[in-house]
Amino acid sequence: MSNVETLRTFVALPLSEEMHQQLGRVQRRLQHDIPHRAVKWVSPKKIHLTLFFLGEIFASRVDAIKEALAVVARNAPPIQVDIRELGVFPNPNRARVLWVGMDDPEEYLALLHLAVNEALEQLGYEPDRRPFKPHLTLGRVRRKTSRSEARRIGTLMTQTEIGTLGKETLDELVLFRSELKPTGAVYTRLGTFKLE
Repeated sequence: MSNVETLRTFVALPLSEEMHQQLGRVQRRLQHDIPHRAVKWVSPKKIHLTLFFLGEIFASRVDAIKEALAVVARNAPPIQVDIRELGVFPNPNRARVLWVGMDDPEEYLALLHLAVNEALEQLGYEPDRRPFKPHLTLGRVRRKTSRSEARRIGTLMTQTEIGTLGKETLDELVLFRSELKPTGAVYTRLGTFKLE
């Protein structure tokens, strides 16, 4: 029996309390039109912008990861984005993930995503090669939802106008631990790094 401790972790940019409230309002609006059992909604106060999902790591690696993220944060400015527009992954015909987008005209988020990827790749973690699309996950369509219902949800998401929810300054890079509990995931900060 191995007693080596592992932690489920990810790197993300947290949001302001005000933006969590705005996203909660958007969710409630969508919940009027989407059958409750069709989507597993993310608790508004847990919504964040994920930059890198590490998955299960050895607890002994946390310090090295924190050092790498501290270096990235020291060399990155705070990023101002517009939070706006609804979308779905992979597409409206096969809605799986419901999200709110981020407008980042300078593409600082893409640069930060790349810097985090490169720093963690140097520690031996497999980089994320998918195209980076900054988004805030509102909910996930449940597996047992029928195709036609998923398509209806996709159509609703693309037709619902929410405009711009506001400007948000992202100025913290956080290494989170995620513990899966029957009541949902519990996130704990393992390290917080100011973007300077």
